[in-house]
Amino acid sequence: MRILITGATGLIGQEIVKLCHEKDIQVHYLTTSKSKIENQENYKGFYWNPKDEYIDTQCFDGVDTIIHLAGATVAKRWTPAYKKTIINSRKNTTELLINNLKGENHQIKHVVSASAIGVYPDSLTNYYDQTFNQISPTFLGKVVHIWEKAVDGFAKVGVEVSKIRIGLVLSEKGGALPQMAKPIKLGLGAAFGSGKQWQSWIHITDLARMFLYVAENQLSGIYNGVAPNTVSNTDVTKTVAKVLKKPLFLPNIPQFFMKLVLGEMHILLFESQRVSSKTIEDKGFHYKFNYLEPALIDLLGTES
Repeated sequence: MRILITGATGLIGQEIVKLCHEKDIQVHYLTTSKSKIENQENYKGFYWNPKDEYIDTQCFDGVDTIIHLAGATVAKRWTPAYKKTIINSRKNTTELLINNLKGENHQIKHVVSASAIGVYPDSLTNYYDQTFNQISPTFLGKVVHIWEKAVDGFAKVGVEVSKIRIGLVLSEKGGALPQMAKPIKLGLGAAFGSGKQWQSWIHITDLARMFLYVAENQLSGIYNGVAPNTVSNTDVTKTVAKVLKKPLFLPNIPQFFMKLVLGEMHILLFESQRVSSKTIEDKGFHYKFNYLEPALIDLLGTES
């Protein structure tokens, strides 16, 4: 099996590449940086420049599956200009891939694309699965709607489409967890707002395993990239503190304060989405980390 990965050098991409190599799956990857191009037997890089609509089409040679992760981070202040970057980085890269598969003699059968649970509306009571059709009115909801619509275009060139709607990814190497752990280590940890908002999380190892499981089994459709046991923001904060053996004594951080600090992107900390993992479990996927505390112990150790 040979997989083409976009976003291979990112947090999730690196974990998927590592897993591919453990399984002797050959990886082609696309990069906008020529200095990051490697040419190993099982790991070959190819240049693309979505802004100029350029892609080295040799990246498709011998590939049967694309794992599409490319997209600008949402964890950066949402200025009007950066909002366009967030949307265009997803839409344009997807359209570039599709346009270069049109009329090409390729053997790509399947694309597994990243998406996000930000598509689901903020709710303390709903329990969402992929059949829920109402789209969040927030900027994130708009991003995911445009992103997924673009990905559906792969079907027009005869490629089966899968989407994994990713939740809060827990990794010791980056993303939210080191940022959450830092103030707690300093004794300054606190939950956000009421702390009741649901946080649908997943250990990065399980997320990488899920992408490959969907790819290897050629599962089409939408899956939620979350662990089976969603917890509240308060539970996340308390469990990180417990694993790090640090006290929590500060009051919760009010929403208006974080809005002043972060602007519109503060909703990343306050939106509540309780999301179901049942669909992927029904397809035979088994999690290594079903519960938050063992996941955090694996990632953070038991520091004192």
